[in-house]
Amino acid sequence: MQKDKFDRIISFLLGASWAIVVFGALITFKLFLFLGFSLALFITVLFVVVSLFMILALDAFAINRQKLQEAKKQTELLEKIHSKCNELK
Repeated sequence: MQKDKFDRIISFLLGASWAIVVFGALITFKLFLFLGFSLALFITVLFVVVSLFMILALDAFAINRQKLQEAKKQTELLEKIHSKCNELK
């Protein structure tokens, strides 16, 4: 199945976002470790939560794109059915 440019871009951004979450959490933890373990852990968890919301937003874009494509297919089928019914009248 061919993917269009939008799907490829969203897939790439999702993969990059997961990499940013993993490496960003490590970097954030190491960056704030001098302030104490518990504060560094809290800031890292906060970073991960915010990053996961960004991933969720990208996934929502992909899902809404799929819904739009399905709605277009259904509309096309309904228009064909409507035109067939009008021909019969």
